[in-house]
Formats: sequence, C-alpha cells, structure tokens
Amino acid sequence: MKLGLIGCGKMGKALTVGAIDAGAVSAEDVMVHDHVSAAQKGFLSERNVSGAGSIAEVALYADVLLLAVKPHDVQSAIHQIRDSGTSTDTLLVISVAAGLTIERLETEIAGGGRIVRSMPNTPALVGQGAAAYSLGSSATAKDAKTSQELLGAVGLALEIKESLMDAVTGLSGSGPAYVYLFIEALADGAVQNGLPREHARQMAAQTVLGAAQMVQSTGEHPAVLKDMVTSPGGTTIAGLEALEAHAFRAACIAAVNTATARAREMGAE
Repeated sequence: MKLGLIGCGKMGKALTVGAIDAGAVSAEDVMVHDHVSAAQKGFLSERNVSGAGSIAEVALYADVLLLAVKPHDVQSAIHQIRDSGTSTDTLLVISVAAGLTIERLETEIAGGGRIVRSMPNTPALVGQGAAAYSLGSSATAKDAKTSQELLGAVGLALEIKESLMDAVTGLSGSGPAYVYLFIEALADGAVQNGLPREHARQMAAQTVLGAAQMVQSTGEHPAVLKDMVTSPGGTTIAGLEALEAHAFRAACIAAVNTATARAREMGAE
C-alpha cells in the first residue's frame, strides 16, 4: 500500500506515524505534503518518508490518501485531488475533517476518489487511539478492510453509520481533552493535600489508565466496577458524593453534547 498524507498537523502525523510504527505501512511507501513547509520538513526529519511539492503529486502517488487538513482547507484540497486526474478506480480518500459529511466530500471530489469519513483521536500517536469510520457510496468492502487496518493499527476502530459521526466527534474526538482536564484536576486535589506535584501527576494519570484498562479488559459495566471500589461508609463513597454534588456526571454529558452540536455546526458551514 502506498499511503499519502495531506496535512502534517497533530492528527495526520499521529495516524501516519502510528501506522508506520505498527507496521501497517512502510515509511518508504509514505508521501506527505503540507502547505506549511515547516510542518512538512519537521515530519521528514522524524521519519524516512517522502515529501511532495503539491497535493496533486501525493494524490497521483497514493493508493490511500489521508486527508487531515483543517475543515476550512478541505474544499481546496479536495479540488486539487480531483484535478490531479485521480478517480474512484485508483484512489481511496480517508477524511478526518470534523463535521464534513460524505455527501459534501463526494460532491467536491466529483469522482476523483472513493470516500471514507473518519474521526480518530490523538492518542493514536501512542497506539491507543479510538476511531470511527463510515463508508461513502463508492467505497468497497476492501476499502472498509483497509480503513480498519489503518485506523486499527493505532487503537480501536469501529465502522458506524454516518449519522452517528458527530456524536463520535463529541466523545472520542474531543474526549482526550476532557480526560486531560480530569487528570489535572485529580492531581491538583492531591497537591492540595500535600502530595508533591510530580507524584500527583503520575498517580493521577496511572489511575485513569488503570481504570480504563479495567473497563476494557473485564467487559464489566463501569457502574459495577465503581461499586467494587465503594465500601460502605468509606472514602470512595464520600468522594463520589462530592462529585455528584458538583454535577460531575451532568458536566461530562454536557461536554459531549456541546462538542457534538459544534461538530454539526461545522458541517453546515
């Protein structure tokens, strides 16, 4: 597989580096382009990939193209892919642009490639991503397998209905930021009670990591695992009472709802 990357920002870089490190693609078979030359040069200095002078050059080179530009740059990028002479017979385009629908992408590319819409997240850089993808009208079963292999090489990858993609954006797309805020807050609480900052940060991060692994490994509902930690009259139930008093659960739900709504707005802009 020859992989092309358009956009060497955090997301595109995370997916591409993760796929290389996981062995899903060889670095020698990757070509990248970014209109910001410093971003492209930075990537080339880190991995033995090829750089291109234009989007069209990458499109003509690749079998699979990761489109990882900002939403407001997608239209221009798609038109350059289309005008390069590619077609649905030769190119699979996996878009990671938040909010942009398959219908809009297919309209803009006008036969220049098969479309898969995806929403990954940045933990892909450490092999722990959470991605969802939806197939366009011309995408094949082979494209679904390719998308699964590429996105799944750096974590969890699930095929979903496109109508659910904005909810994925609000959950896993934006979710790492919520978790980082939670880790920071947990550490702050420990520092307030005398624990050194670095110890607090390490313990908070490991606690979140371990709890998440428990959910994944056991298959138990989070509520069951929560109850396993919560002894009658103990410290955990006291802490949970404080979280409920400060509407922790409602705040988390509101964060996902608000981010989902913003993703829908971006798709309509």
